[in-house]
Amino acid sequence: MEKNVKRFRQLSFSLILILLCFSVIAETPSLVRHIRFPIWAEVDAYPGLVLKEEKSRDSQDASDSNELKEAEDEEENQPYSYAIGRVKEIAPFLVKGMVYGWEFSYTPSDKARKVEEVLEIKEIQDLEKSPNKISYSSAWIEDNKFCCWVDYTRTDHQVQLYNLWSSINNPVIQGRGYGPLEKGFDGIKEASEDALKNAVRAHYRKLIKNKPKEITGKVLIRKIPTLGINQGRYVIILDFFLEYGKIKEYSQF
Repeated sequence: MEKNVKRFRQLSFSLILILLCFSVIAETPSLVRHIRFPIWAEVDAYPGLVLKEEKSRDSQDASDSNELKEAEDEEENQPYSYAIGRVKEIAPFLVKGMVYGWEFSYTPSDKARKVEEVLEIKEIQDLEKSPNKISYSSAWIEDNKFCCWVDYTRTDHQVQLYNLWSSINNPVIQGRGYGPLEKGFDGIKEASEDALKNAVRAHYRKLIKNKPKEITGKVLIRKIPTLGINQGRYVIILDFFLEYGKIKEYSQF
């Protein structure tokens, strides 16, 4: 009985993710010029998380859309200020991954050498110098979540970058990752890094027989990210274009 319930929950969660993907694709037929996707954040913070994160709120981007800023300033919307702050962290992180991508360095685990699995990522470029800015619109509350639409229009140069990624013979990889719900934005970032790690590991296992010392490369998010919650954790599904870097082998055992 427990197995059937567990299987039903897994199927239900998978179905929700599939429906989300189809609904997003239906409203955003192309990502080449204009990026548009829904984003959400929990209205209620975990104890101690608000105080910790409010200390760094002064770093928020001043160029965010007026609609979200007004919602944050209005007294009647003050209960949503925490969620709005998280949205303003999550959205730029994902948009930068879709516009410029990430560099990564991946070290596979090796029990014989007592090496732990490690993935490090670095943003290739920030959006600060871009003439186009991220905007937010059509905010709504659903299931104790603050939701809104995120929009970003690529510049001509950024469109050229995307077309370059898609035209070159770059393989497509996909990964699913998990992160702690109680960590807020950091949990989503950890889930994204976990998704990239799983995607890279699965791809290179098909190409490399012996575990390498390090794998480097670059990725660009090529589809709308799918973000959800499963068993008290954030879960995110990311699709990437992969640009090969270097593979460092161990010189000896």
